[in-house]
Amino acid sequence: MLLKELSSLTSPLSDMQLSKLQQAVAELNPNQLAWVSGYLSGISQGGAVATTGAVATAAAAAPAGKLTVLFGSQTGNSKGVAEELAAEAKSKGLPVQLKSMADYKAKDLKSETHMIIVVSTNGEGEAPDDAAELHELLASKKAPKLPNLNYAVLALGDSSYEFFCQTGKDFDERLAACGAKGFLDRIDCDVDYEGPAKEWGSKALVIVEETLEVGGGDAQVVQLPVGGQELAASQYDKKNPYTATLATNQKITGRNSNKDVRHFEISLEESGIQYRAGDALGVWFENDPKLVAKVVKQVGLKGDEEVEVDGNKVTLTEALVANFELTQSYPGFVEKYAELSGSKKLAKIAADKAQAREYANNHQILDILAAKKGVKLSAEELVGMLRRITPRLYSIASSQAEVDEEVHLTVGMVEFDNAKGEARSGGATGFLKRLEEGGEVKVFVEHNDNFRLPADTNTPVIMVGPGTGVAPFRAFMQEREAQDADGKNWMFFGDQTFTEDFLYQVEWRSYLSSGLLTKMDVAFSRDQEEKVYVQHRLLENAAEVYQWLEEGAHFYICGDANRMAKDVNDALVQIVQEQGSKSQEQAEEYVSELRRAKRYQRDVY
Repeated sequence: MLLKELSSLTSPLSDMQLSKLQQAVAELNPNQLAWVSGYLSGISQGGAVATTGAVATAAAAAPAGKLTVLFGSQTGNSKGVAEELAAEAKSKGLPVQLKSMADYKAKDLKSETHMIIVVSTNGEGEAPDDAAELHELLASKKAPKLPNLNYAVLALGDSSYEFFCQTGKDFDERLAACGAKGFLDRIDCDVDYEGPAKEWGSKALVIVEETLEVGGGDAQVVQLPVGGQELAASQYDKKNPYTATLATNQKITGRNSNKDVRHFEISLEESGIQYRAGDALGVWFENDPKLVAKVVKQVGLKGDEEVEVDGNKVTLTEALVANFELTQSYPGFVEKYAELSGSKKLAKIAADKAQAREYANNHQILDILAAKKGVKLSAEELVGMLRRITPRLYSIASSQAEVDEEVHLTVGMVEFDNAKGEARSGGATGFLKRLEEGGEVKVFVEHNDNFRLPADTNTPVIMVGPGTGVAPFRAFMQEREAQDADGKNWMFFGDQTFTEDFLYQVEWRSYLSSGLLTKMDVAFSRDQEEKVYVQHRLLENAAEVYQWLEEGAHFYICGDANRMAKDVNDALVQIVQEQGSKSQEQAEEYVSELRRAKRYQRDVY
């Protein structure tokens, strides 16, 4: 009932009091009205009349009345989990806010009461790019006191790495140090995270439902904007990939190269899939049937045994081809097989975590099974030890402005001999190599908002992409050409030899001739006695690199995370220190500020 209708009813208020009341509440929003209602109710039941200052204090102390789901994601997995969690919270009627850590203001932490953090670990224990600033703040002296915050952490990682789920562990420890209270124990999820993450998330939301004080209003999910040019949402994603057609499978390294690098063109015709320069393409693959046959034989089986996968009965061979990882091992497999086989050698390796990781990283499933001969397993025992196949992500090497309903990839084949001299290949790369033109491949786009060209086309860019790290920069150049961008472009490329490994050489020369590419510096490590890499070329051009940065240039790295990216980062810090006459600490802060401003972006693996 409206206040203006009360005048016609019996009321304890005089006309003047009623008029004043109408004026007082006219500009209040629903949350404020709810607070005033409770405040007046308290007074009517004998509470003391608060002073103006006390009212302000009470209002400031009122609970936020919402759940914030905060994610830090490098490849999109954490973002996907967070989105599902937020959607489930909304379906339960909970007011929920979904935010990337990159877009979250740290000062807002003090006003939060309930928060779920979903975060992955990047490289060797590093925070994802979008989580780096918040991660750093919480470890600093500027970390806020958070006595009113109830939180829970869902961490994603890969147990093949030493610092498994380290970023999630960091957030858990640092929030607790700030006085926040964990309402559910942290879960550390491996690469097959979907089942455990969903179960944990449901438990977390039950607790939130029981403890969150909702002030009224409809539940809503505040979605994170993509940023810049918005793309239409696609019906195809990781769980529902698009069955595309392979149009081109072309080797682009020379006959005498030590590497087999291939250029793939995949048709997305009639799919409606859209992507932007900087995004990645997820590729679902199947294991080589020849490898599957060897694995089945190794454990004394025939392959026609039935196993259950996702509630369906399939043959062991079918399951191993389509559902289970056979080329990437992990420490847990070494440990489980050591127990089943009774191998003392494997038991000793499994007992040492560092040794188990190294062994798993250097041995495929078949080779670990062969470490103890004569072991027979049941089909259930075999699949019980294996992880599920996960799609591989590849940096997209094209711009849709150039190739329309296609997507291009630049992929180095993973091929090597094991200790016995037997040929081994990667799961996804082997699949792509075997795939003939016209064959089908299931794909989806993984958007990467942490690796984007500057919105201002006048901004200069510096790109460092040795080997297959060149892929996204081919897309960048196609995009800049389509934009008629006036900004300067500088490319640093490196590989083993000029004659055999200069990927897309003709295209780079064309961009130089047209003037779109301002500069290109190359480093071919084996063309001279002394090894030369891209970081050396950066240091040789130190003065100009620093000048470009001072002019506002964006700096990009794509490629190997373990060595190249670290060496290039060290070179960048050295350039800033020397050319800017700064201390080591000041130079590191300068580079950190570039990252915070999204002027220093990395796509490393």
